[in-house]
Amino acid sequence: MAVERLRGLRAVVFDLDDTLYSERSFAFSGFEAVAAWLSARWPCRFDPAVRMKELFETDSRPRVFNELLRELGCPHGEEWVPAMVECYRTHRPGIVLHPDAEAALSRWGGCVPLGLISDGPEAVQRRKVEALGLATRIEHIILTDQWGPAFWKPHPRAFGIMQERLGCAGLACVYIGDNPGKDFLAPRRLGWQTVQVCRSGGLYGQVQAPEGGEPACRVSSLDELELSFA
Repeated sequence: MAVERLRGLRAVVFDLDDTLYSERSFAFSGFEAVAAWLSARWPCRFDPAVRMKELFETDSRPRVFNELLRELGCPHGEEWVPAMVECYRTHRPGIVLHPDAEAALSRWGGCVPLGLISDGPEAVQRRKVEALGLATRIEHIILTDQWGPAFWKPHPRAFGIMQERLGCAGLACVYIGDNPGKDFLAPRRLGWQTVQVCRSGGLYGQVQAPEGGEPACRVSSLDELELSFA
């Protein structure tokens, strides 16, 4: 196992989805909730949860619910898809931390302050934070949707505010994320260290980074990071 060594840190800040837990597991948990909702309203000749999970792995991912209703011969798509989306977003997620994330939070949490910066609908992200028990383990949590989607990464606002809360900046901070398309541009411009976690089965590992937004290093697991603190 190759080890990446980062020095002089005074804070560690994480992304959430596909960094600390599997985003696919959240989607599949939501599909189970939607399947229960749908089965109470329409005769399903096959397991809708299984079919949604299959569709998720295809080009139909953005329109999973529409495609499912079409295959079921359900004429209520226009009416029911918004309700299915609401069910998906408001369900209590059955998700757990990746084992290496669990270990990293325990290993680094006693050494320096920890932070979290995450995009996505605020209420959905809060449910994830609650389900994972992160509020008691990460001191500084910023959900960018509190200001609206225009302030999702790569907008720098959350990173600037995080620096103020942490009381440190530049190379003393590291941001650990998974999506090179948006995660690293803002922290790199602020001089932070950056790490991409390239997990097997991750949803965004093949996304291209914008110019100046490449991570400084890549690992396949947080176990491959060796941090030393100032």
